[in-house]
Amino acid sequence: MLCGMRTAYREHLNNFSHDLIILCDLVQSIMDSASKALLEASLDPAEAALTKADELDEIRERCEERAVLLLALENPLAKDLRQVVSSIYIVEDLSRMGRLARHIARSARRRHPDTVVPAEYLGYFEEMARLVRHMTENMREVLVHPDPDIAINMASDDDAVDDINHHLLNILTQREWKGSTREAVETCQITRYYERYADHCVSVSGRIIYLATGLDPDTYLAERKNSEREAALETQFKDLEKQFRN
Repeated sequence: MLCGMRTAYREHLNNFSHDLIILCDLVQSIMDSASKALLEASLDPAEAALTKADELDEIRERCEERAVLLLALENPLAKDLRQVVSSIYIVEDLSRMGRLARHIARSARRRHPDTVVPAEYLGYFEEMARLVRHMTENMREVLVHPDPDIAINMASDDDAVDDINHHLLNILTQREWKGSTREAVETCQITRYYERYADHCVSVSGRIIYLATGLDPDTYLAERKNSEREAALETQFKDLEKQFRN
């Protein structure tokens, strides 16, 4: 009886994990379409992004129902509980990422056939779109195969997005800004949407690190650095021993 209950519990847990991957794929698709609409001042991808965004709430509700079911079925083991709680937070992060992508699509649709931001700054947004796509791909990979080392490295792409965001904000606050007030406001909003999207990717990666190791990202990174230092010292001592033997 107990074995059967555990089997059913694991099945529900696996279904929950699968829903996270479905949600991640949907979010990436929405952001890809939203970015295309922004960069190309195209209406069709904007409409596609908004249509796909309607599915977000349905999947989120299903995930919430699964979470309640998993917590109510039985007293979960510590590892199972960690997975359920981490997954609940991941659902929230992914949902917010979808909403941020939807804001970009709405801006592109609202300004069509004009561009939302001045043409001379589209290159910055093209790079941010590339970076967040790479982050989302890595996020999907660690959702499928929880690897804390891949997850912890996601912060480097986030730093690059932050740098672009800060640079654009500096341009916007300079007196030689040549665009309109409307363009300044919407450029500020769009760069903020990408920056927040990247932040949520890092947040998900932190949940994955906790799920895989039971440690928060800072603690895991500190322990990994200590292990690397110890391994380097051990290698040095072995090299010295070989020299003394010779």
